[in-house]
Amino acid sequence: MSGRADKVKQSTVTSKQLAVFKEACRNAGLKVTRQRIEIFLSLAFSPDHPSAEAIYRSLQAKLPKISVDTVYRTLSTFEKYGLIMRIQTPESLARFEVEMDRHHHIVCTQCGRITDFRWNAFDASKLPRDISGWGTIDRKNVTLQGVCRKCSK
Repeated sequence: MSGRADKVKQSTVTSKQLAVFKEACRNAGLKVTRQRIEIFLSLAFSPDHPSAEAIYRSLQAKLPKISVDTVYRTLSTFEKYGLIMRIQTPESLARFEVEMDRHHHIVCTQCGRITDFRWNAFDASKLPRDISGWGTIDRKNVTLQGVCRKCSK
């Protein structure tokens, strides 16, 4: 795909994501503010899984009055209402993503890089007997940890 086609595709996907995001905010009783939109767009356009601090740094030029506390509280609110996902990392630094399709993560314990992957066999598997009666499971996800190929060289 050409660079221009990539930008059009990314713009279209993000427009759809933004429309879904705005509707989900309204359904959750949240105001659709410029700060919330910019935080969401920062996540949507991010090529990786940024931390709250990285999102804050990326928005400082556009929103000079935004505080890191606002970013943290907004991300927490988004997570509470299922608008984004939080990924815990070995260093206990939460990272975030907009991608809500069923997928899992591999985290490099040396460089911190997070890679998404699909695992259909796991997703289709039944819960172990000893927890099958536990209650209602909302989602199943796996976070694997190890050393990526680049760091192991």
